[in-house]
Amino acid sequence: MYSHSYGNSPSNQSKCPFTIEVLGEGTLAAPPDRAVAVLGAITEGQVLQTVQSENAQIVTNIIEALLELNIPKDKIQTDDFRIEAQYEYIDGQQVFRGYKVTHLLQITIDRIEDIGIVIDTAVSNGANTVAGIQFTMAQPAIYENEVLALAIQNARQKAETIAAALQVNLAAVPSQVQELSRSAEPIPFTASLHMQSAATPVEPGQLTLTATVRVWYLFG
Repeated sequence: MYSHSYGNSPSNQSKCPFTIEVLGEGTLAAPPDRAVAVLGAITEGQVLQTVQSENAQIVTNIIEALLELNIPKDKIQTDDFRIEAQYEYIDGQQVFRGYKVTHLLQITIDRIEDIGIVIDTAVSNGANTVAGIQFTMAQPAIYENEVLALAIQNARQKAETIAAALQVNLAAVPSQVQELSRSAEPIPFTASLHMQSAATPVEPGQLTLTATVRVWYLFG
């Protein structure tokens, strides 16, 4: 996608009317090196104190097991904690069913190859829900700079195409560059407790990084 302006442009470049304006886009695939898993325990029952105590014990067991895997304590934090009263309707009447306690932990895993054993360890220590996994980068700056450079190159190619069609000479350096967006979308992964095995296979795939810039070139 690109736009161009020349002559008496209404854009920000009106003070320099002889300009070509383009949008440059860059895309890059890169391997993630960090995983963030959200998992924990859901317990239900009639007596709130019992349900909450059972849940607390399971979560404590999970945390202790993860610490034994050398997951740093500051990489384990509560993501969600809820106590809910549950009801159902019987013959039009609201009937109390019991209580539901949910405690989910967010675990940041810097050794991405350990994600399978982390899940298995948590499940073997009582975790009965895995809300999801996201794959990200610990230090995305290198790839972000690379994809930004690709966007600039793409803008230059578009501007050169327009200049050639207009039979004008394009300035070697843009008069203005505006970064519109840059992102590295995390890869979501929904885990199921039915995929348990000796080592749960989890494939991180590739992250897609994107960048968009608006660039103005003078021409004559």
